[in-house]
Amino acid sequence: MTLDLWLGAITASGLLIYLTLALFRPERF
Repeated sequence: MTLDLWLGAITASGLLIYLTLALFRPERF
């Protein structure tokens, strides 16, 4: 994998985690 693919995967994972936390804990956002 290239650096661009790694950065893309990390960004996508971060967004998924953030959205999951936002859905389970809406009072914190």
